[in-house]
Amino acid sequence: MTLARQHIPVLDVDATPLTVPGLTAVLNRYIAEGGTRTVVGHNLHSVTLLHSDSGFRSIYEQSDVVLIDGAPVLWLWAKGGDGDRATGPVMDYRLGSTDWIPALAGVDGLQRIAVIGAGAVANAGAVARLRDLVPRARVDGMPGEGWNEELEEKAAAWLAGLQPQLVLLGLGMPLQEQVLRRRLATLPPAVYCAVGGAIEQLAGVQKLAPRWIGRLGLEWAWRLMLHPRRVAYRVLGEPWVLLGLLVRRRLRQRG
Repeated sequence: MTLARQHIPVLDVDATPLTVPGLTAVLNRYIAEGGTRTVVGHNLHSVTLLHSDSGFRSIYEQSDVVLIDGAPVLWLWAKGGDGDRATGPVMDYRLGSTDWIPALAGVDGLQRIAVIGAGAVANAGAVARLRDLVPRARVDGMPGEGWNEELEEKAAAWLAGLQPQLVLLGLGMPLQEQVLRRRLATLPPAVYCAVGGAIEQLAGVQKLAPRWIGRLGLEWAWRLMLHPRRVAYRVLGEPWVLLGLLVRRRLRQRG
C-alpha cells in the first residue's frame, strides 16, 4: 500500500497527511500485511534536520507515512496546494503521537506492542496505559534512558525475541531516526513509529497542553512556559536556522 505524498512548497518537504481514522485504516492494512513499515512526523524541528542532515532526510524519504505534527507545517501544507487540501477541519490533520496512539484499539489484529524509550518509570507508566487502551494486546516495554551502542544491541535482541507487530520508539529526535536508519534492515518485521516524547506524555510524566491550546496551534507556548531551558532554542532560535537553510536551498536551485 503506497500512500501518495503531498509537497509543502514553502518548506520543500513531502508528507502524507492523515486524520486519526485515516491513519487507523492504514495501520489496519499494515498489520494485516505484516512486513516492515515506518511512521514518522513532520514539525519544524524535523524539517530543519531534513535540510541539514542527509541521513535524516533518507529516513523521511523512505518512510511509509510522514504525518504532520506541528501547526506551522500544517498551515503551510493546507495553503500550499490548489484549493483546500483538507476534506474536513484542517486541525484534524495535525497528528502528534498522543493524538493517534489512543486509537490503536481500533486496529484489527494488533496483539503485540513494544515500547522503547524514556526512563524506567515513564516507560512502565506508558506500558500500563497502553494495556488499558488496547486490552487485547500484549504490551512490553524497554527504557531508553542513557542510550548507547550496548543498549541498542540489547534492544535489537529484545525485539527479535518479542516479534512485535507495532513498535513505539521514543528516543527523541534525531536519535530515534538514527536508530531506525542503522537497524531497520535487521530488525524483525513490524510497524516502527517514531514517537518522540509521547512515552512520557502517555505516562503522565510530561504534562500535555490543554486540547484547546493544541487546536489553536499554541502548544509551543505551553512547552516554553513549562520547560523554558529545554525548548527555548527549538522555539525561538531554530526557526531562524531553518529560514537560512531554506533561503540557501532556494538560491542553489535558482543558480
